[in-house]
Amino acid sequence: METDSGSGPAAGRGTAPTTGPDTGPDTATGPGTRPGTGPATGPATGPGAQDPLARAVLRHAGVRCAVLCVVSVAATAAGLLLPAALGRAVDLLLTQAPAGRWVACCAGLVVLIAVLDGCADVVTGTVDAGATAWLRRRVVGHVLALGPRAGARFGAGDLVARLVGNAAQAGTAPGAVAAMLAALAGPAGAVVALGLIDPWLAVVFLAGAPVLALLLRALARDTSACVADYQRVQGRMAAALAEAIGGHRTIRAAGAEDREAARVLAPLPELSRAGHRMWRVQGRAAAQAVTVAPLLQLGVVAVAGVLLARHRLSPGELLAASRYAALATGVGVLVGRLAAVSRARASTARLAEVLAEPALTHGSRRLPDGCGLLELRGVTACQGGRTVLDGIDLAVPGGAVLAVVGRSGSGKSLLAAVAGRLADPDGGQVLLDGVPLRELTHGELRGAVAYAFERPALLGTTVEDTVAFGVTRPAAHLVRAAARTARADDFVRRLPRGYDTPNADAPRSGGESQRLGLARAFAHGGRLLVLDDALSSLDTVTEREITRTLLAPGAGPTRLLVAHRAATAARADAVAWLDGGRIRAVGTHRELWRLPEYRAVFGGAEGSGS
Repeated sequence: METDSGSGPAAGRGTAPTTGPDTGPDTATGPGTRPGTGPATGPATGPGAQDPLARAVLRHAGVRCAVLCVVSVAATAAGLLLPAALGRAVDLLLTQAPAGRWVACCAGLVVLIAVLDGCADVVTGTVDAGATAWLRRRVVGHVLALGPRAGARFGAGDLVARLVGNAAQAGTAPGAVAAMLAALAGPAGAVVALGLIDPWLAVVFLAGAPVLALLLRALARDTSACVADYQRVQGRMAAALAEAIGGHRTIRAAGAEDREAARVLAPLPELSRAGHRMWRVQGRAAAQAVTVAPLLQLGVVAVAGVLLARHRLSPGELLAASRYAALATGVGVLVGRLAAVSRARASTARLAEVLAEPALTHGSRRLPDGCGLLELRGVTACQGGRTVLDGIDLAVPGGAVLAVVGRSGSGKSLLAAVAGRLADPDGGQVLLDGVPLRELTHGELRGAVAYAFERPALLGTTVEDTVAFGVTRPAAHLVRAAARTARADDFVRRLPRGYDTPNADAPRSGGESQRLGLARAFAHGGRLLVLDDALSSLDTVTEREITRTLLAPGAGPTRLLVAHRAATAARADAVAWLDGGRIRAVGTHRELWRLPEYRAVFGGAEGSGS
């Protein structure tokens, strides 16, 4: 809808400013951080917090995982048949009986095992890729649903580490579980085969098997702890690197490249220790298990030798028994499979932490006919463990322009976020035309509220895509009209392909980026337009032209502006003065300018209240 018009009576217009005591920031602890209000310690995630996500990954793999299990177990079964066939062929050859059929059977089993192993590798790659893609889609969708709280809670770098590295590792879980089942089937089948050859052989092996099982259990536990430590350090390094990349110009200007590189790499020794500890745990477990395994194998072979001497076993059965003993004590395979499962579980736990953070939920109501009346009733919001907004009561009539001013840290940006439900308050309600924002559908909410920010994210393939980005796509003529309102049309038309220029080929200054962000907000219109310091990078002339159009009288959306300049506040219908998280006063700029404390908000530099 058109945004270059509209103003009406605003809260407090025509009345004396309502001033209260100069109370500082509230020192009460309040309820703590809640969803949508800034960094939090996050929900507690116990040892089994990743289990629902792990089960969901396995369910998603579904048929492919079942096929992988069948192929892997079939390869294991073929491997278990091979010693028996070899033993039978040896017995026939020793007695000079025809053994061609059994030799051919052995050759066929070898070929079958190779084919099944190749198929298992292909299916494993497919399962891993599908599970990883599913995990990334799910986590990315949840991160976007969390909105700004995701970055505040986890940090951009840590989120990238989880979405890239941890998701890839967690995606190997279905394949690792299938491989683990096949690895367990091998020793179990080998023990059964020993019992079929002679029960005493199985008894000898089972006598030492509990020691082996305890070693493997300790390996799984210790590996999970080590991998979790390793991944946490990785996340810290990724967060530090993202900060350094975001501030590269400041770092370069300060000549602090070496110091920042040292800061980013400072956790590297800790990462190295965690990695070495992980390999030590795995190596120690493998060494302990390998110490026990030959003893078990030797015991089985010794008993088989005694049975051979007593003519209870044939030479071929002795050969088969020795092979089955080796399969039953195949600790190396089990150690590798257990380590893979442990790494996948640790990575799944880190993804589960992100998914456990509750996202904003939406209702089913739609807005009635109205002109954009915005009401904040007893709104309290916390951020970083402190109360930033404390009992805000504010009403902005439909079509009015309200400027929000205050010193740095007074809560202006959080108020702007709460007003359009980029964040939910900890207490109180925000209503638009009488309907609480929580009760609106997602499409209705985002169609009714448009935002422009200090540093807009310019998403989309082309410049036109950037301006049209949103729940619905405005028509091309609306995109261009919005760009003209934001004074962006001139520089866009000078680009090589105009509005069809790819973003990668359209370098922009900070002010030009802000104008495209403003154009996007204007193009989508709605009932409420929130500008969070969205004019800060504009030159004085351009800002004056945009604000003249933006704040012109006439029918239009309700406008909420976070203002830092007295000239911008002077053009608004009313000003809400935030001080210490509370509304200090509401009135026109001219009325509030009489107060020395209000003038001090602007540094007293802009000399009039007109």
